[in-house]
Amino acid sequence: MSAYIEPIRFALLTFPLIAFLFTLPYIFHQYHKYGSVLFLRVAIVYSFILYLTCIYFLVILPLPSIEVVENMTTEWVQLVPFAFIRDFILQSSFIWNDPSTYLEVIKEPYFYQAFYNILLTLPFGIYLRYYFNCSFKKTFFFTFLLTLFFELTQLSGLYGIYPRPYRLFDVDDLFLNTLGGIIGYGVTPIFSHFLPKREKLDALSYMKGKRISVFRRGMAVWIDLFLVSLVTVLFAMLGVDNLFLQYLFSIIVIFMIVPIIRNGYTYGKKWMNIKIVTINDEVPCWYQYFIRYGILYLFLLPAPYYFIFLTSLFSHLSGKARMIFWIFVSGFLFFSCIMFFHFLITLFTKKLFWYEKMSATKNSSTIEVEECEES
Repeated sequence: MSAYIEPIRFALLTFPLIAFLFTLPYIFHQYHKYGSVLFLRVAIVYSFILYLTCIYFLVILPLPSIEVVENMTTEWVQLVPFAFIRDFILQSSFIWNDPSTYLEVIKEPYFYQAFYNILLTLPFGIYLRYYFNCSFKKTFFFTFLLTLFFELTQLSGLYGIYPRPYRLFDVDDLFLNTLGGIIGYGVTPIFSHFLPKREKLDALSYMKGKRISVFRRGMAVWIDLFLVSLVTVLFAMLGVDNLFLQYLFSIIVIFMIVPIIRNGYTYGKKWMNIKIVTINDEVPCWYQYFIRYGILYLFLLPAPYYFIFLTSLFSHLSGKARMIFWIFVSGFLFFSCIMFFHFLITLFTKKLFWYEKMSATKNSSTIEVEECEES
């Protein structure tokens, strides 16, 4: 039993790293498609990833040393179909007319190896039918491909790391694993009875996506600022030496010119299904983008840069001039604190920010609630 526990334990240890690498692309996809990230959907998807991680390590672990594999003389492949049935009949203690052998045979490898091969992919069939809405043919096909991938992984000596296979490529495993996926497909209604249907999950996601969450808005900003950095590099390559001018031109391109051309969309907002509209849900005039993003990205965001620049510029002052300067600095810091608390209050009360009020613009979700037919 430890041969199965150790790979699962290793999978649990590596799962946080795999989940971390998967999280950002997954969030981008969910916000792009639904406009929201539903907790139950996340739980199902991450459980699926954990399951795949577990069965992968069950297939490849434990890893022997290369020296041990070099000295192996066992067969690489077993291509006789249904050999496991022959081995079970001839070599197990099972006697069909002796019920006392029924429980004993469960403990023998000729039975539990075949049983575990079926059990290995049974959840895969459940996930395919329940969450991915796969038909019987697709479930059969994808389960077979998954099994073939595992068997080829073994046949390749873990992708060439080992000089030869350290586990047997068995055609019966292809059959048993595929059978497991088919059985999983068949028993899915039993499990899905206790879970909301995929169609309901989609409907809830779309409805939730009609509201723009803080995180979704932040993801759009992250994409746009990433593009700003790329355009900044482009301007530097074109010979614009001043860093502030590079930033200024990039902000104008990404946050002002692009929305004018694309009717309210920056690239980040388009991916997140967010559109800039007026308070009356109309397309803004060109100058409204300049007011909105000029205040945000040319005044608020670079404010620390302005502060540092002025501090270094006037730090040599003395007397009344120095006192006036520090009064200005204190006023600037006080104003920054007010803006910060205003930002937090507005963020949690779902009201418009002051730069949105000044520009008479707001964010609007462009998610369309799709009609989902139950299968």
